[in-house]
Amino acid sequence: MTYSDLMVHQCEYQSSCATVVLLDCSHSMILYGEDRFTPAKRVAMALSHLIRTQYPGDSLSLVLFHDSAEEVPLSELARVQVGPYYTNTREGLRMAQRILLRQKKDMRQIVMITDGKPSALTLEDGRIYKNAFGLDPFVVGQTLEEVNKCKRAGIMINTFMLASDYSLVHFVQKITEMCRGKAYFTTPYTLGQYLLMDYMSRKTRQIH
Repeated sequence: MTYSDLMVHQCEYQSSCATVVLLDCSHSMILYGEDRFTPAKRVAMALSHLIRTQYPGDSLSLVLFHDSAEEVPLSELARVQVGPYYTNTREGLRMAQRILLRQKKDMRQIVMITDGKPSALTLEDGRIYKNAFGLDPFVVGQTLEEVNKCKRAGIMINTFMLASDYSLVHFVQKITEMCRGKAYFTTPYTLGQYLLMDYMSRKTRQIH
């Protein structure tokens, strides 16, 4: 994906928006010799270019999540590499919320780019609880509670999924339903084509 793949519809009035790109850099993004991470960065870089050039009043931040989460300057995006093994989605959402709640914008949103279900949590004592097998009820429950906090704060979550396994799709469907956002199913090989799951219209359709 490049900037030219994105379409902009201009209006006379444009509300300001704060966006955090939440980029999965867990080990699964390069597992079994399949590079999902390069296409994921391509999506993030295209979005960054779009906002800088078409919506200069908007803000954009980048958060990486793996065993934990960290904010990274957008200027470092091209050099970002895959990090530790697990997928601590909740910690990424927590950091994204802290960034967005500091922004004085009309709209706040998280754009999450991932290929896996949540498999880790940061416990109160700082230890990392990890379980990569199936949908761990504890991990999923705590992560969805963080999604609920986003909903209460008026933060929309839109998700780009670079895989379509049952566990990930089921988890993202719950996020989309709770936050009334959108989910885009794609693969590294068909990055310009998506299956869009829109909770608001309750339809799934293919888009280009």
